[in-house]
Amino acid sequence: MFDDAAARAGFTLDADQRRVADRLARFGGDLNGGVYVWGPVGRGKSWLTTVLFDAVGARKRRFHFHEFYREFHAAYARHRHRPRAVDHAVAELLGRCRFVCFDEFHLHDPGDAMLAAALVKALFDRGIALLTTSNYPPSGLMPNPLYHHLAEPLISLIEARMDVVELAGDHDYRTDHAAVPRSNFERGRYLWPGTDAQLSELGLTRPRPDERRVVTGRHLRAEAVRGDLVWFDFAELCATPTSTVDYLALVETYPRWVISGLPRLDDRDSTQRFANVVDVLCDRDATLVLIGAEPWPALVASGVPIDFARTASRLALL
Repeated sequence: MFDDAAARAGFTLDADQRRVADRLARFGGDLNGGVYVWGPVGRGKSWLTTVLFDAVGARKRRFHFHEFYREFHAAYARHRHRPRAVDHAVAELLGRCRFVCFDEFHLHDPGDAMLAAALVKALFDRGIALLTTSNYPPSGLMPNPLYHHLAEPLISLIEARMDVVELAGDHDYRTDHAAVPRSNFERGRYLWPGTDAQLSELGLTRPRPDERRVVTGRHLRAEAVRGDLVWFDFAELCATPTSTVDYLALVETYPRWVISGLPRLDDRDSTQRFANVVDVLCDRDATLVLIGAEPWPALVASGVPIDFARTASRLALL
Protein backbone atom coordinates (compact mmCIF):
# COMPACT_ATOMS: atom_id res chain seq x y z
CA MET A 1 0.00 0.00 0.00
CA PHE A 2 2.53 2.59 1.11
CA ASP A 3 5.29 1.46 -1.25
CA ASP A 4 2.92 1.53 -4.21
CA ALA A 5 1.71 5.01 -3.29
CA ALA A 6 5.28 6.24 -2.93
CA ALA A 7 6.23 4.77 -6.29
CA ARG A 8 3.32 6.54 -7.96
CA ALA A 9 4.49 9.79 -6.36
CA GLY A 10 8.04 9.21 -7.57
CA PHE A 11 9.93 8.53 -4.34
CA THR A 12 10.82 5.71 -1.95
CA LEU A 13 10.21 5.56 1.77
CA ASP A 14 13.19 6.14 4.02
CA ALA A 15 13.88 3.72 6.89
CA ASP A 16 11.99 5.74 9.52
CA GLN A 17 8.99 6.21 7.25
CA ARG A 18 8.91 2.50 6.43
CA ARG A 19 8.87 1.58 10.10
CA VAL A 20 5.89 3.87 10.74
CA ALA A 21 4.18 2.69 7.54
CA ASP A 22 4.42 -0.92 8.73
CA ARG A 23 2.76 0.02 12.01
CA LEU A 24 0.01 1.94 10.24
CA ALA A 25 -0.62 -0.95 7.88
CA ARG A 26 -1.27 -3.23 10.87
CA PHE A 27 -3.50 -0.58 12.44
CA GLY A 28 -5.48 -0.23 9.23
CA GLY A 29 -6.00 -3.97 9.17
CA ASP A 30 -7.74 -4.18 12.54
CA LEU A 31 -8.84 -0.57 13.31
CA ASN A 32 -8.51 -1.20 17.01
CA GLY A 33 -7.50 1.44 19.57
CA GLY A 34 -5.34 4.29 18.38
CA VAL A 35 -1.98 5.35 17.02
CA TYR A 36 -0.31 8.67 17.84
CA VAL A 37 2.38 9.52 15.26
CA TRP A 38 4.68 12.39 16.12
CA GLY A 39 7.93 13.80 14.86
CA PRO A 40 9.65 16.79 13.25
CA VAL A 41 8.06 18.83 10.48
CA GLY A 42 8.16 17.66 6.88
CA ARG A 43 8.79 13.99 7.65
CA GLY A 44 5.71 12.66 5.83
CA LYS A 45 3.25 12.17 8.69
CA SER A 46 0.33 13.67 6.78
CA TRP A 47 1.24 11.77 3.61
CA LEU A 48 1.27 8.44 5.44
CA THR A 49 -2.05 9.33 7.05
CA THR A 50 -3.55 10.16 3.65
CA VAL A 51 -2.49 6.83 2.16
CA LEU A 52 -3.96 4.87 5.07
CA PHE A 53 -7.14 6.94 5.19
CA ASP A 54 -7.77 6.44 1.48
CA ALA A 55 -7.24 2.69 1.81
CA VAL A 56 -9.58 2.11 4.75
CA GLY A 57 -13.09 1.15 3.67
CA ALA A 58 -14.85 1.75 6.99
CA ARG A 59 -16.97 4.81 7.78
CA LYS A 60 -14.37 7.48 8.38
CA ARG A 61 -13.69 11.18 8.89
CA ARG A 62 -10.50 13.19 8.73
CA PHE A 63 -10.01 16.61 10.29
CA HIS A 64 -7.32 19.14 10.83
CA PHE A 65 -7.48 19.55 14.59
CA HIS A 66 -8.25 23.30 14.26
CA GLU A 67 -11.21 22.46 12.05
CA PHE A 68 -12.53 19.70 14.27
CA TYR A 69 -12.41 21.87 17.35
CA ARG A 70 -14.46 24.53 15.57
CA GLU A 71 -17.18 21.97 14.84
CA PHE A 72 -16.85 20.33 18.24
CA HIS A 73 -17.28 23.58 20.17
CA ALA A 74 -20.42 24.39 18.20
CA ALA A 75 -21.89 20.95 18.87
CA TYR A 76 -20.84 21.04 22.52
CA ALA A 77 -22.58 24.40 22.96
CA ARG A 78 -25.82 22.83 21.73
CA HIS A 79 -25.58 20.04 24.31
CA ARG A 80 -23.75 21.70 27.19
CA HIS A 81 -26.77 21.66 29.53
CA ARG A 82 -27.29 17.91 29.05
CA PRO A 83 -25.57 15.19 31.08
CA ARG A 84 -22.58 13.79 29.17
CA ALA A 85 -22.57 16.77 26.82
CA VAL A 86 -19.26 15.72 25.26
CA ASP A 87 -20.68 12.31 24.32
CA HIS A 88 -23.70 13.91 22.69
CA ALA A 89 -21.50 16.33 20.76
CA VAL A 90 -19.30 13.49 19.49
CA ALA A 91 -22.36 11.46 18.50
CA GLU A 92 -23.73 14.44 16.55
CA LEU A 93 -20.46 15.02 14.70
CA LEU A 94 -19.38 11.46 14.02
CA GLY A 95 -22.52 9.33 14.09
CA ARG A 96 -21.62 5.74 13.14
CA CYS A 97 -18.07 6.65 12.15
CA ARG A 98 -15.56 3.85 12.71
CA PHE A 99 -12.25 5.60 11.98
CA VAL A 100 -11.14 9.19 12.68
CA CYS A 101 -7.90 10.99 11.80
CA PHE A 102 -6.73 14.19 13.46
CA ASP A 103 -3.94 16.01 11.64
CA GLU A 104 -1.63 18.42 13.49
CA PHE A 105 -2.84 17.51 16.97
CA HIS A 106 -1.69 20.21 19.36
CA LEU A 107 -3.05 22.22 22.25
CA HIS A 108 -2.35 25.82 23.20
CA ASP A 109 -5.73 27.02 24.45
CA PRO A 110 -6.45 26.16 28.12
CA GLY A 111 -10.15 25.69 27.39
CA ASP A 112 -9.40 23.18 24.65
CA ALA A 113 -7.02 21.33 26.94
CA MET A 114 -9.71 20.93 29.59
CA LEU A 115 -12.12 19.33 27.10
CA ALA A 116 -9.64 17.26 25.12
CA ALA A 117 -9.39 14.30 27.51
CA ALA A 118 -13.17 13.95 27.67
CA LEU A 119 -13.32 14.18 23.89
CA VAL A 120 -10.72 11.45 23.27
CA LYS A 121 -12.31 9.21 25.90
CA ALA A 122 -15.68 9.63 24.19
CA LEU A 123 -14.13 8.50 20.90
CA PHE A 124 -12.72 5.35 22.46
CA ASP A 125 -15.96 4.66 24.34
CA ARG A 126 -17.75 4.65 20.99
CA GLY A 127 -15.25 2.12 19.60
CA ILE A 128 -13.76 4.64 17.18
CA ALA A 129 -10.23 3.91 15.97
CA LEU A 130 -8.16 7.08 16.23
CA LEU A 131 -5.07 8.14 14.31
CA THR A 132 -3.40 11.44 15.16
CA THR A 133 -0.33 13.24 13.85
CA SER A 134 1.59 15.80 15.86
CA ASN A 135 4.91 17.59 16.08
CA TYR A 136 4.95 16.85 19.82
CA PRO A 137 5.22 13.72 21.91
CA PRO A 138 2.18 13.41 24.19
CA SER A 139 4.17 14.86 27.08
CA GLY A 140 4.82 17.98 24.99
CA LEU A 141 1.17 18.86 24.50
CA MET A 142 0.12 22.19 26.01
CA PRO A 143 3.75 23.27 26.37
CA ASN A 144 3.00 26.50 28.25
CA PRO A 145 4.12 25.65 31.80
CA LEU A 146 1.31 27.75 33.28
CA TYR A 147 -1.31 25.45 31.74
CA HIS A 148 0.47 22.18 31.10
CA HIS A 149 -1.27 20.54 34.06
CA LEU A 150 -4.58 20.95 32.23
CA ALA A 151 -3.34 18.55 29.55
CA GLU A 152 -2.11 15.88 31.96
CA PRO A 153 -5.38 13.85 31.92
CA LEU A 154 -5.22 13.79 28.12
CA ILE A 155 -1.55 12.83 28.12
CA SER A 156 -2.24 9.93 30.50
CA LEU A 157 -5.13 8.75 28.33
CA ILE A 158 -3.06 8.86 25.13
CA GLU A 159 -0.18 6.98 26.71
CA ALA A 160 -2.55 4.35 28.11
CA ARG A 161 -4.82 3.84 25.08
CA MET A 162 -2.72 4.71 22.01
CA ASP A 163 0.45 3.34 20.48
CA VAL A 164 2.84 6.31 20.45
CA VAL A 165 5.08 6.09 17.38
CA GLU A 166 7.86 8.54 16.55
CA LEU A 167 8.60 9.35 12.91
CA ALA A 168 12.19 10.39 13.46
CA GLY A 169 14.73 11.82 11.03
CA ASP A 170 16.16 15.23 10.29
CA HIS A 171 15.26 15.69 6.61
CA ASP A 172 12.33 18.01 5.87
CA TYR A 173 10.89 16.71 2.59
CA ARG A 174 8.96 19.92 2.04
CA THR A 175 12.26 21.58 1.19
CA ASP A 176 12.65 19.22 -1.81
CA HIS A 177 10.90 21.29 -4.42
CA ALA A 178 9.09 19.32 -7.11
CA ALA A 179 9.63 20.30 -10.74
CA VAL A 180 5.87 20.69 -11.06
CA PRO A 181 3.75 21.95 -8.12
CA ARG A 182 1.84 19.08 -6.54
CA SER A 183 -0.85 21.19 -4.89
CA ASN A 184 -2.53 24.57 -5.07
CA PHE A 185 -0.61 25.65 -1.99
CA GLU A 186 2.68 24.91 -3.77
CA ARG A 187 1.58 27.23 -6.59
CA GLY A 188 1.85 30.15 -4.19
CA ARG A 189 4.80 32.52 -4.01
CA TYR A 190 6.79 34.57 -1.57
CA LEU A 191 7.51 37.98 -3.10
CA TRP A 192 10.20 40.37 -2.00
CA PRO A 193 9.99 43.31 -2.20
CA GLY A 194 6.69 42.92 -4.03
CA THR A 195 7.21 45.25 -6.96
CA ASP A 196 4.55 45.96 -9.55
CA ALA A 197 6.54 43.85 -12.00
CA GLN A 198 6.57 40.86 -9.61
CA LEU A 199 2.83 41.20 -9.06
CA SER A 200 2.21 41.47 -12.78
CA GLU A 201 3.98 38.14 -13.37
CA LEU A 202 1.28 36.55 -11.19
CA GLY A 203 -1.55 38.46 -12.83
CA LEU A 204 -1.96 40.73 -9.81
CA THR A 205 -2.19 44.50 -9.35
CA ARG A 206 -2.10 46.49 -6.13
CA PRO A 207 -5.47 47.06 -4.44
CA ARG A 208 -7.19 50.37 -5.00
CA PRO A 209 -8.68 52.25 -2.01
CA ASP A 210 -12.20 51.66 -3.35
CA GLU A 211 -11.66 47.87 -3.23
CA ARG A 212 -11.52 47.65 0.59
CA ARG A 213 -14.44 45.77 2.05
CA VAL A 214 -15.60 43.94 5.17
CA VAL A 215 -15.49 40.18 4.78
CA THR A 216 -16.44 38.64 8.16
CA GLY A 217 -18.84 39.23 11.00
CA ARG A 218 -15.92 40.56 13.04
CA HIS A 219 -15.67 43.42 10.52
CA LEU A 220 -12.35 42.17 9.26
CA ARG A 221 -11.38 44.38 6.34
CA ALA A 222 -9.83 43.02 3.17
CA GLU A 223 -7.72 45.23 0.95
CA ALA A 224 -9.49 43.72 -2.05
CA VAL A 225 -11.86 40.93 -3.05
CA ARG A 226 -11.64 39.78 -6.66
CA GLY A 227 -13.82 36.79 -7.37
CA ASP A 228 -12.34 33.88 -5.41
CA LEU A 229 -9.29 35.93 -4.35
CA VAL A 230 -9.04 37.87 -1.09
CA TRP A 231 -6.18 40.28 -0.28
CA PHE A 232 -5.29 41.17 3.31
CA ASP A 233 -2.75 43.40 4.95
CA PHE A 234 -0.85 41.50 7.65
CA ALA A 235 -1.66 44.13 10.29
CA GLU A 236 -5.40 43.72 9.71
CA LEU A 237 -5.38 39.93 9.49
CA CYS A 238 -2.89 38.99 12.21
CA ALA A 239 -2.24 42.00 14.46
CA THR A 240 -5.91 42.29 15.42
CA PRO A 241 -7.76 39.70 17.56
CA THR A 242 -8.78 37.34 14.75
CA SER A 243 -9.09 33.60 15.21
CA THR A 244 -8.77 30.31 13.38
CA VAL A 245 -12.56 30.26 13.09
CA ASP A 246 -12.32 33.40 10.93
CA TYR A 247 -9.72 31.84 8.63
CA LEU A 248 -11.69 28.62 8.24
CA ALA A 249 -14.82 30.57 7.32
CA LEU A 250 -12.96 32.74 4.81
CA VAL A 251 -11.15 29.92 3.01
CA GLU A 252 -14.48 28.28 2.24
CA THR A 253 -15.27 31.27 0.01
CA TYR A 254 -11.80 32.39 -1.07
CA PRO A 255 -9.34 29.68 -2.18
CA ARG A 256 -6.77 32.27 -3.29
CA TRP A 257 -5.13 34.64 -0.79
CA VAL A 258 -2.65 37.48 -0.87
CA ILE A 259 -1.15 38.73 2.39
CA SER A 260 0.96 41.86 2.03
CA GLY A 261 2.92 43.94 4.52
CA LEU A 262 4.54 40.91 6.16
CA PRO A 263 6.79 42.44 8.87
CA ARG A 264 9.59 41.11 10.99
CA LEU A 265 7.88 38.45 13.09
CA ASP A 266 8.85 39.63 16.55
CA ASP A 267 5.40 39.85 18.17
CA ARG A 268 4.31 36.52 19.61
CA ASP A 269 0.53 36.97 19.30
CA SER A 270 0.48 38.18 15.70
CA THR A 271 3.04 35.54 14.73
CA GLN A 272 0.87 32.80 16.25
CA ARG A 273 -2.12 34.07 14.27
CA PHE A 274 0.00 34.08 11.12
CA ALA A 275 1.04 30.49 11.84
CA ASN A 276 -2.63 29.56 12.21
CA VAL A 277 -3.46 31.23 8.88
CA VAL A 278 -0.74 29.23 7.13
CA ASP A 279 -1.98 26.01 8.76
CA VAL A 280 -5.50 26.60 7.52
CA LEU A 281 -4.49 27.59 3.99
CA CYS A 282 -2.08 24.68 3.60
CA ASP A 283 -4.54 22.13 4.96
CA ARG A 284 -7.34 23.46 2.74
CA ASP A 285 -4.94 23.56 -0.23
CA ALA A 286 -5.51 27.25 -0.90
CA THR A 287 -3.06 29.32 -2.95
CA LEU A 288 -1.11 31.90 -0.95
CA VAL A 289 0.99 34.81 -2.17
CA LEU A 290 3.00 36.48 0.60
CA ILE A 291 4.58 39.90 0.17
CA GLY A 292 7.35 40.90 2.56
CA ALA A 293 9.68 43.86 2.82
CA GLU A 294 12.74 41.62 3.32
CA PRO A 295 13.84 38.13 2.27
CA TRP A 296 11.90 35.51 4.20
CA PRO A 297 14.67 34.30 6.57
CA ALA A 298 15.31 37.87 7.71
CA LEU A 299 11.73 38.20 8.96
CA VAL A 300 11.89 35.29 11.41
CA ALA A 301 12.86 36.69 14.80
CA SER A 302 13.86 34.83 17.93
CA GLY A 303 11.12 33.97 20.38
CA VAL A 304 8.59 32.90 17.74
CA PRO A 305 5.90 30.42 18.84
CA ILE A 306 7.05 26.86 19.36
CA ASP A 307 4.90 25.68 16.43
CA PHE A 308 6.63 28.01 14.00
CA ALA A 309 8.96 25.32 12.66
CA ARG A 310 5.86 23.80 11.04
CA THR A 311 4.96 27.17 9.52
CA ALA A 312 8.45 27.68 8.10
CA SER A 313 8.40 24.16 6.68
CA ARG A 314 5.08 24.79 4.96
CA LEU A 315 6.18 28.13 3.56
CA ALA A 316 9.21 26.38 2.05
CA LEU A 317 6.71 24.91 -0.42
CA LEU A 318 6.04 28.32 -1.95
